[in-house]
Amino acid sequence: MQDQPEENTGRNVDPRYPLYFRTLICFAAAGTLVNAVSWSSPWNLDKILPLGMAALLLVYTAVAYQISRKASAESAANVRRWLSFSDAILIGVSLALANFSLLPSLLFVTMVQFNALTEGGGRRWFEHNTGLLLGVGGGYLIHEPAMVVNADLTISAASLIGVFTYFCAWAFYTHKQIAHLKDTNRALTSDQHVSKMRTYKLSKYLPQRLWRAVTTGRESELVTERKLLTVFFSDIKDFSQLTEELEAETFTQLLNSYLSEMARIAGQYGGTIDKFIGDAVMVVFGDDDSKGPKSDALRCVAMALAMRKRVREMKQEWYNKGIARPLQVRMGINTGYCTVGIFGTANYQSYTVMGTHVNLAARLEGAAQPGEILISHETWAMIKHSVMCRDKGHITVKGFSAPVKVYQVTDLRKNLGGQQSYLEDHAPGFSMHLDLDKIRNYDKDKVLQSLEKAASTLKSKVII
Repeated sequence: MQDQPEENTGRNVDPRYPLYFRTLICFAAAGTLVNAVSWSSPWNLDKILPLGMAALLLVYTAVAYQISRKASAESAANVRRWLSFSDAILIGVSLALANFSLLPSLLFVTMVQFNALTEGGGRRWFEHNTGLLLGVGGGYLIHEPAMVVNADLTISAASLIGVFTYFCAWAFYTHKQIAHLKDTNRALTSDQHVSKMRTYKLSKYLPQRLWRAVTTGRESELVTERKLLTVFFSDIKDFSQLTEELEAETFTQLLNSYLSEMARIAGQYGGTIDKFIGDAVMVVFGDDDSKGPKSDALRCVAMALAMRKRVREMKQEWYNKGIARPLQVRMGINTGYCTVGIFGTANYQSYTVMGTHVNLAARLEGAAQPGEILISHETWAMIKHSVMCRDKGHITVKGFSAPVKVYQVTDLRKNLGGQQSYLEDHAPGFSMHLDLDKIRNYDKDKVLQSLEKAASTLKSKVII
């Protein structure tokens, strides 16, 4: 009845188990038929038929095994169903030839129901019981069983032992399956944890929109299209010279800390980091989770101001670590229609932004002075009501035939005048940056005392 080769991967269960189950059932049925024969009676058809059926069951076991072994992967399911149907027919014939001995009949009928439900539910139950009834009908055709139900325990012994052994073997088989399933589940849980960690690490190397599309199976949404974007570029002035002056470890630590801070600020303002090119950073606004062109441009400029402010703070941190050369960052921003999509070859592809306006943003960054943020007229038109900018006229940009009008970003209007929250000044022997947004009430008196002490000391100092 049971012929289920291992279709499921990951379960190392002996594939010979189906053979064991069929063998046990056939031997139990054959033993029942042999015990049902009256050996003291003369040889006749009623004696020959049960013995012939017993022999057929034993031969059938070997034939069914060969059929199952040679079945292709595509036909394995159908072969299994037909063999299970044949099992039920043979059991029905055996019951009729055994004159429906009470205990064997109950045991074998129970076994048919058990196999049907464990193999495939209601449909298999119908198929197996149909086979059982066909077998009983066939048994009636070749042998009319006695109408008196036989309850001879001698006849029942073989079937009882065989079916009992069958159910014990099935219980052992199920135990092994459960044990392997538990092991597989633990392995899958571990693999899922590893996959989640790898996915998290992979998210650091991909744009968020690309990462979400790949992990959710929606790569088809990543079509090449034109979008109105605000593109930001920044780099460190004289970075190549700095790499020659610093040791590899110090240089690596400095660059990683710088890029980490820039990436943190970009994420804080909703920008998408397109790529790092050495010390250069390219950030795009408007491709992922756009809030409108004006909002994208304003967030980009606010991000640039926050980055410039953070770099000024990091100068003192780097100076305290022995890096005397001050790092000076220049930035460029432009707004315009760009081509967004996947570019590359069949073996290597990149999700990026391309177009004339991307090139212009890069050129503005190259034309900016250290510590300066240059923006195009298109960007200025969108943020002029919220950001104070200085008109720098037209500049000649490589790759563009006509001069380009640019503006220098001063600060957000809300931070200027009486609302100014950040003060900075430098001179030989003097460096100060004051960020009012970060000073807490309980530190206010301490800061004032430090400033007063510094002012008093400077006033009393006679400088020659």
